[in-house]
Amino acid sequence: MSEAVRIPINDPALLKSPLFADLSQLEYNAVTAFLERTHIKKNAVLFSEGDRGGDMFILLSGSFRAFMSQSDGTRRWMFNISPGDFLGEMSIIADEPRSATLVAREDSDLMVLQGIDFYRIVFEHPMIGVKLLKAISSVQNMWLDQSSKHLNDLMRWGENARRRAITDELTGLYNRRFLEESIKDRFDHSSVGLRKLALMMMDLDHIHEINNRFGTGAGDKVILSAAEIIRSNLRPGDIAARLSGDEFAVLLPDTDKREARALAEDIRQGISENRVKVPNGKKSNELVALRIRTSIGIAIAPTHAKNREGLMIVADDALRKAKEMGRDRVELAG
Repeated sequence: MSEAVRIPINDPALLKSPLFADLSQLEYNAVTAFLERTHIKKNAVLFSEGDRGGDMFILLSGSFRAFMSQSDGTRRWMFNISPGDFLGEMSIIADEPRSATLVAREDSDLMVLQGIDFYRIVFEHPMIGVKLLKAISSVQNMWLDQSSKHLNDLMRWGENARRRAITDELTGLYNRRFLEESIKDRFDHSSVGLRKLALMMMDLDHIHEINNRFGTGAGDKVILSAAEIIRSNLRPGDIAARLSGDEFAVLLPDTDKREARALAEDIRQGISENRVKVPNGKKSNELVALRIRTSIGIAIAPTHAKNREGLMIVADDALRKAKEMGRDRVELAG
């Protein structure tokens, strides 16, 4: 594939694609902002049957043929793909291998929507997600002659796959994978110099003692409580993730050190003032109110780092410093 470039949103193939048939202009603009263009040479294979896929495509120009392998090893032609048609969606929605091999019949241009961006659209803009899934379902029903791939299945598969792909099961916050991809995206797509980007790393103080004394169920309640406080302090565009155990991170676009510290202090204070009621012992019905504290480290790009790995390392170092200086505090990278 060639180097990816942005696609004009008024491309005729996009405008006529059934994927966008029910979208308003604003919704259409929101989705196409995630799309990138790629070129495929004649006779090249876009993907092969059985491949694991993470992207879906819409054909802009050219054409493709789809083949499936038969038991004797020969290829069975299935259908042609023309400009405006979309393909590869089921590998994202149902987490299934590619069901066919796609070969370019001529030099062709496609737009690419990465799976992580597809589920971000579904998660952050549910009405757009419903419309996209409905469009996919409609085409699937037509191609599969009213088979089991109807809308309810798509919605169920889409929800399960979305959660596996980008969210933490316990808290509903984003997961480490999504956070790292989001940071990388900010660095990779900064065309006019990197704008300020703050990363807050945090973990709950002495959570292991709570697990040992009150049980892991109590530890989960504490983690859920902290996640809700973090979520309640987010601004539009902020990304909060649970990394593992009691470790969290918050990505703050267009945020300087003063704003990042103020937000971190709000989160720290909110967690400190909250009381989490848990059983007083693993087999007790008596409830005890626990006071939780958290340590937070902050790093700012490009001041402290100029890539994803560096930003995470520096923020983690600031977190370690907060712990060493007594915990229940916020520290900014030096």
